[in-house]
Amino acid sequence: MQQQTTENQIDLFVDALAAEKGYADSTCRSYHHDILEFFTILHEKWPAGQKEAAKTGLPAPKTVTGIQVRYWLGILHKRNKKVTIARKLSALRTFFKFLIKQGVVDQNPAATVTTPKQEKKIPAYLPVDDIFRLLDSIETETLLKARNRAMFETLYSCGIRVSELTGLDLTDIDRSTAIIRVIGKGNRERMVPIGRKALDAIGDYRRKLQHAQPEAAKAVGALFLNKNGGRLTTRSVARILEKIARECGLATPISPHGLRHTFATHMLDAGADLRAIQELLGHQSLATTQKYTHVSIDRLLETYDKAHPRK
Repeated sequence: MQQQTTENQIDLFVDALAAEKGYADSTCRSYHHDILEFFTILHEKWPAGQKEAAKTGLPAPKTVTGIQVRYWLGILHKRNKKVTIARKLSALRTFFKFLIKQGVVDQNPAATVTTPKQEKKIPAYLPVDDIFRLLDSIETETLLKARNRAMFETLYSCGIRVSELTGLDLTDIDRSTAIIRVIGKGNRERMVPIGRKALDAIGDYRRKLQHAQPEAAKAVGALFLNKNGGRLTTRSVARILEKIARECGLATPISPHGLRHTFATHMLDAGADLRAIQELLGHQSLATTQKYTHVSIDRLLETYDKAHPRK
């Protein structure tokens, strides 16, 4: 049996991510790029003495050492942010875990390498007055404007990812129970409540679509359509929101992901349980959800400083 080259092993790993874990194409491409970058840099630094490299063009995974991983991180520190370095190191660790399961290597040279400490960033979000002003500024007299109002009412109402929004089908909305079916990361399904404002906006948009494009409205497919009747892209949604926010005169730049942050922050401020917010957002780890707590803690401290008689 012919021995697999490093390139083949990387391809098999990426295929497994897509087939077994349901990773998105964009995520798979990132993993492929990061791992290939690592082995390419190693080959440039240590071309001699790599017997496998002469056959395959890249060093064999079984020859990789922790020192080489640290050398790679040293190069990354000169040109990447810490969050990017952490992502690349995670990709390499996952690749070697895969190879251990496949019996290709015995140990993970990236396992003992410390992940760069991340800077804690406050997620961008809008105060309640600003999010109301943004949504209320979207007129609904035309089909596309009604669609835009429905999209952003849904994003704020449900706290879903923009990729989950563009992936919604008409059949994912249950008006009778005010629940939407969402397919999230890793192809995981969850049910999320949706508010009356969002449901009314969706209903208005679909009625206008029925009048303007009856054939498109009959199709059981994407909930939100572009001007050509196809499914919207996440980039298009971001551009539309950027334009609306600019026209609205918001001081804080906002993205579709920022609306998700806004949803989580407002829910937490209103007393929602962190575990419940975790479920609504579709986070696998509570630690991911906890990044929102500091926003409310800052507000609590401000209230404490103003109100407590003996600070």
